[in-house]
Amino acid sequence: MRRRRTARWRSATRWRGQSPARARAAVVAVLLLCTTAFLADGPALAAGTPEPYAFAPDAEPVTGATSTADAAPLAPGTTYKSSLPGEGEIHYRLDLDDTSDAYVSVIAVPPPGSTIKAGDGIRVSVRDADERTCSQDTSTFRGVHSPRPLGAWGAREISANRTGCDSAGAYDVIVERLATTGSSLDSWGLELFAASEPPRKQTGATSAPEAWDSASPAPVTGEAEPRRGGSGFTSAAPLGEGVWSTDLEPGRTLFYEVPLDWGRQLSATAELGDSNAGNGYAVPALNLALYNPVRGFVDDASTTYNGSLKATELAPLPPVAYENRYAALDRLSAMRFAGSYYLVVHLSPEVAEKYGDGPFTLTLRVRVAGSAQAGPGYAGESEPAGVFDTTAGDREATAGGAIGGGDGGDAAMTVLAVSGIGAGTLVLVVLGVWMVVARRRVGTG
Repeated sequence: MRRRRTARWRSATRWRGQSPARARAAVVAVLLLCTTAFLADGPALAAGTPEPYAFAPDAEPVTGATSTADAAPLAPGTTYKSSLPGEGEIHYRLDLDDTSDAYVSVIAVPPPGSTIKAGDGIRVSVRDADERTCSQDTSTFRGVHSPRPLGAWGAREISANRTGCDSAGAYDVIVERLATTGSSLDSWGLELFAASEPPRKQTGATSAPEAWDSASPAPVTGEAEPRRGGSGFTSAAPLGEGVWSTDLEPGRTLFYEVPLDWGRQLSATAELGDSNAGNGYAVPALNLALYNPVRGFVDDASTTYNGSLKATELAPLPPVAYENRYAALDRLSAMRFAGSYYLVVHLSPEVAEKYGDGPFTLTLRVRVAGSAQAGPGYAGESEPAGVFDTTAGDREATAGGAIGGGDGGDAAMTVLAVSGIGAGTLVLVVLGVWMVVARRRVGTG
């Protein structure tokens, strides 16, 4: 096979009608996100070396154990920060009931300058107390061989189609480093995210949909709207259907978030604009990847670059459906949840060797087809709550009028950073906003 939820600044409308306590919590979350973006993006951009990844600001530190006996627990609904040594495997633990499906995603982040070879990557496995393998997923640096975030995921699924892995108890999560001859054996950063999915109220189909529109649609056309991507999953910029553009520097990875209801079908194309600053081929140069709401890898596509306009698109994917989990192909099985899907775009540093530091124009063409449908009817709450839902606020934030003048994710902090506003000033600004909100609540209470 193949979130303690972090607060995200979607839209000012989310603050209306909130209690003072929730307003304070929202401001604190904004402060954490903005401070993290400032510290991660500001100095890095000034030095000309992009940060490879912005870890979740509320990620809890955890150390991977060398054996199952010493493995630290991962709680569903929580994000963790860890590290993976250059060789071998490490262990974590999931304590599960006998009714819910559980997932754990692992995002590996090689440091800038690491030597990456084809076949380097990670393997994530989940095993029960009897050492039966419940799932195993391998992700390698195919296509673009440069340091960038790379994800794999594991699952414990309770299904009538299989035996075992359905008991309550401790499950072993194994993260293994895959290294080839000539690659760097330095330590990689890890971000782990655990989630649980409740069972359905009523048993439904146990086979994947047989018929769906698998034709590649024509790319969306129209005037591109500016939308700067985030530097990680928690700062991903919201996108809906449309044409979106930003500047992209070689070596940088941008994250975008696309909310999908049950029954909706996503297609996406990434284009890299032309350049007269050099010559030759960067092989390959641009990578476009898709991750699902539990940050499980779905699929990716890459293209080379020779100075002319180049595009790469994801292969056709089915509409979001609970029954997709029974599909034989991993990329189809991964489209099993409603919720936020993530488009991740990376530009290889090799482009700078051929065409300079840029930036280059990135254009994303996103299409969301199909009609929203009713969900599977869960018999309980997911962890984190709402991870398999979309809201009116989610959909509003995907429009061009989202906060940041059409720019999402880290855009607000980019403006502050280039304007010379320091982190201390930012703290005062955010605290000032909190005081205004609090006084208004008192005045209207």
